[in-house]
Amino acid sequence: MWRPGVGMAGCAFVEAHLMSSPMTIDIVFITYNRPEYTRLSLKRLLDTCDESMRVWVWHNGTDEETLEIVQSFRDHPSFFKFHHSIENKKLNEPTNWLWTHAKGDFLSKVDDDCLMPYGWANVLRQAHTDVPEFGVIGCWRFPEEDFVPELANKKTKEFAGGHQLMQNCWIEGSGYLMKRECTRRMKLLSTKYSFTGYCIRLAAKGWVNGWYYPFLYQEHMDDPRASHTLLKTEEDFQCKMPLTAKNFGMSSLDEWVQWLRDDAVRAQTAIINPKLYIGWRSKLRRLRKKFVSKK
Repeated sequence: MWRPGVGMAGCAFVEAHLMSSPMTIDIVFITYNRPEYTRLSLKRLLDTCDESMRVWVWHNGTDEETLEIVQSFRDHPSFFKFHHSIENKKLNEPTNWLWTHAKGDFLSKVDDDCLMPYGWANVLRQAHTDVPEFGVIGCWRFPEEDFVPELANKKTKEFAGGHQLMQNCWIEGSGYLMKRECTRRMKLLSTKYSFTGYCIRLAAKGWVNGWYYPFLYQEHMDDPRASHTLLKTEEDFQCKMPLTAKNFGMSSLDEWVQWLRDDAVRAQTAIINPKLYIGWRSKLRRLRKKFVSKK
């Protein structure tokens, strides 16, 4: 069954397992031109923070309403730093900004279209503390209907401290927690590959990545099935098309929903051997896929 580890009910578990002096977490939160989402997601993120967590906000673009919303949270004790880029620098540069300047024991990124679950950071931090080999672990962003137990169970493993992980070479770039040691070993994000590629290379160096289980569900508001989505009609989708939908050539709301469903299946079936995604093995896999698709 789908088991989300979400909500205030999980806080008792968190408090019982926390260390007396929590290690610090630095989080980059990236905004652009979606004020409705930013109002919800930034407030939620700050509400989930304790005194050991610092939020670094990078605002892309010149949308005044979004900027005003960001500024309205400046007095929150967990709002640590602010950077405004008139040009939309997207994801890599803001991420590297955090990785270069932050001093925390752990690093994270949260996107403006995600609502983080209460207690997420403490659960992931405790897992990292108990399992030294964990590299990038994080929250799950797909709804219950996308969970396929017979697939996911094959990849779900138990580790020290009773922690379970649906292991994968990579996870999405929002709602994760990564050991700072990873950036010491791998340096910064490169223009040659995305966060997905970065995670794969970490896995190839021996780090274990994946989604914490029971799932810590972060609501992905760009999923038309999400409670707080703005993509309720075809017109909404055409006016507010998500960046990923644009990048993958989606042309309709239904096509986008189907892509998300397929993406959840890909996450639950992806091979966990990182060597198959790097070098000649990766090229061979792509060639095989092209051959099968033409048959």
